[in-house]
Amino acid sequence: MNLVPVILCGGSGTRLWPLSRALYPKQLLALVGDRSLLQDTVARLSLLPGAGQSPLVICNEAHRFLVAGQLREAGADPTLILEPEGRNTAPAATIAALAARRRAGSDVLLLVLAADHVIRDPRAFASAVALARPAAEAGQLVTFGVVPTHPETGYGYVRIDPRPEPATAAGVQPVREFVEKPDYETARRYVDSGAYLWNSGMFLFSADTWLREIGMHAPDIGAAAARALNAAQEDAGFLALQKESFGSCRTESIDYAVMEKTGQAAVVPLAAGWSDVGSWASLLDVSDRDEDGNALTGDVLAVDCTDSYVRAESRLVAVAGLDGCIVVETRDAVLVVPRDRAQDVKKIVEELERQGRPEGRLGREVFRPWGSFDSLDGAPGFQVKRLTVLPGAILSLQMHRRRAEHWVVVSGTARITRDDEVFDLGPGGHAFIPLGAKHRVENPGTETLRIIEVQVGDYLGEDDIVRFEDRYGRQGRTD
Repeated sequence: MNLVPVILCGGSGTRLWPLSRALYPKQLLALVGDRSLLQDTVARLSLLPGAGQSPLVICNEAHRFLVAGQLREAGADPTLILEPEGRNTAPAATIAALAARRRAGSDVLLLVLAADHVIRDPRAFASAVALARPAAEAGQLVTFGVVPTHPETGYGYVRIDPRPEPATAAGVQPVREFVEKPDYETARRYVDSGAYLWNSGMFLFSADTWLREIGMHAPDIGAAAARALNAAQEDAGFLALQKESFGSCRTESIDYAVMEKTGQAAVVPLAAGWSDVGSWASLLDVSDRDEDGNALTGDVLAVDCTDSYVRAESRLVAVAGLDGCIVVETRDAVLVVPRDRAQDVKKIVEELERQGRPEGRLGREVFRPWGSFDSLDGAPGFQVKRLTVLPGAILSLQMHRRRAEHWVVVSGTARITRDDEVFDLGPGGHAFIPLGAKHRVENPGTETLRIIEVQVGDYLGEDDIVRFEDRYGRQGRTD
């Protein structure tokens, strides 16, 4: 039976703010090493036996171009399915099972993975998948339970039969119970008993088995997912699920919808350096540390600090006398929190949202399919941005009703369209775009194009845009 990897890429990672934002979530970040977590997930697939088919990747519609760009960099050629809004993992798994079944014309094995996990020993993970495969082919729904290394209150647990030998030697086992995230004393008892594994949220099962079980235990999810996929539309190389049908789907996880109810649940113990990187504290746990237990990234000066995570993204960060702290600096925000309060970062994001502040959703640099823009300065009536346009990329043909723009080329070559004119500008060249003029920028060269843009007007919001043509299918949109 063919193995189809399914990568669920719809999370937001709010506990890793300010680095992770709603519009640039943690799976797209290079948190451990040079590749993003999504790209690391793709790279692990090459070690899996029998993973001959390209993966199915399910992501939020708002992240589609960022995800597609990173997958191209990773050398992957996936089927990208767009969710108009998040509905947790059970609807996503059902969409994947239906799509994979139709693509193959027969039953297939689905290896369901999150895009934002760290696995330090990918070969051990590949071995666990190989161990789970016969059980999945026989109709069981196999999850991977991480052998715990310490009491952890941030994970759910899977109860198995206690055994005298190490859990990793036990092979595929029946699941006795799924339990919720415990308090510390309960977690300590779980770990000491040897009968509990961390619930990783990764699964291996056949498409037919999953569709049968979802039909038995959550038929409304199965029906809504089928309607959304049947009405899906091809959109600039993506498969976009029908919004109304998918929006009617109940929000539910794989565990709650099926795994806690089925009689076919099994688990394979996994010892592979796994983490869901759900907080800055867990990122510290999987990061390389110095002799004082610190993980320092970027331009950091640390004096007499221990067991701390300090990250500088855009400037020097100097710290002294810290013990067990998290400090994260970005271009528009600084986070300081004790390590044992790292889960409270989510409360900060909730408060930003309550106050209507944009910092919870996006950073100063905003990514687009053609590149990005960085807001350098601004006040009522003006705004200064740096545009970065990738080689061969082109912005939409557009106009603004309430602002004029002045462009200065810093590096690369810009091909400018301004109403009926088309002309090229090199470094030092500049062009004025009057209010109401149709315009666009293209990078015809092989070097990244950088432009300083000065906007002047009585309203400078990103929604003041009218698109006439767009390579990326965004006519009528403001993203």
